[in-house]
Amino acid sequence: MIEFAHFNFNVLDLEKSLKFYKDALGLEPVREKEASDGSFKLVYLGDKRTAFQLELTWLRDRKEPYNLGDEEFHLAFVTDEYDAFYERHKEMGCIVFENPSMGIYFITDPDGYWIEIVPAK
Repeated sequence: MIEFAHFNFNVLDLEKSLKFYKDALGLEPVREKEASDGSFKLVYLGDKRTAFQLELTWLRDRKEPYNLGDEEFHLAFVTDEYDAFYERHKEMGCIVFENPSMGIYFITDPDGYWIEIVPAK
């Protein structure tokens, strides 16, 4: 037996990312780990409904943006409040792609990671 535990995004500005994930998706820290020398900090975010966590990794010495390639990978969330989230994300200005024929859209976080929003069926 095996199950998903977490997925990682490396971030440049931890506080900005924490605010984004709370405001955009309602995710909040469930645990943290910090290096004794302050060189990195890990913050695990949860949705209060599942065991899956998003790990945000901040590296003190990292100054340049991360290379996200062609943005072909993404994290996806399913919601039964699709219209409300769509309006929230529209107001936040973080929607980067919409596919009405599939009934989905994507938002982007402060570091450029794409997040798919899917309505519950």
